[in-house]
Amino acid sequence: MTGPREMFEAREGEQRLAQDPATMAPDGGIVFIGRIASPWTTRESCPKNMRAAREAGQPAVLTIDAPYRAGLRGLERASHVVILSWLHHAPRNLLVQKPRHATEAKGVFGLRSPARPNPIGLHVAKLVGLDIATGRIDLDAIDVLDGTPVIDIKPYFASTDAISEATVEGREER
Repeated sequence: MTGPREMFEAREGEQRLAQDPATMAPDGGIVFIGRIASPWTTRESCPKNMRAAREAGQPAVLTIDAPYRAGLRGLERASHVVILSWLHHAPRNLLVQKPRHATEAKGVFGLRSPARPNPIGLHVAKLVGLDIATGRIDLDAIDVLDGTPVIDIKPYFASTDAISEATVEGREER
């Protein structure tokens, strides 16, 4: 039986790591603090980014596990939140990738692809509702598969997080 990570076939110009990071001993004590319930159940149906997720108009729910719910106090002040997720279905050994829309292969650290040595997702979502007692966080949208684990949540501060002059040369938006 093949796991989700093995389902990714290499494209021309791609390069894989000799050892899959998923098989290596962990050197950090990361814990999952909750899970995301989204309408996306397959890689093909999942939006490629938060813009596409918002355009799909499908809300999502993030549920924080009971031991971490007290940490939600004060989050209601934020209009938007930054969510760090663990993209558990993504391959971890793909170092150079050739996205379908790209003309040439690029290194993983020059891409926003979920396939990376540590598949950490970064999402900025609108906070629609919050129930600390149940750990329920309602979001306007999300670009991850149903059941994706959550590593952390932070309030988004436009005054410090937004960088208006930021650019990526030759950017191919998708």
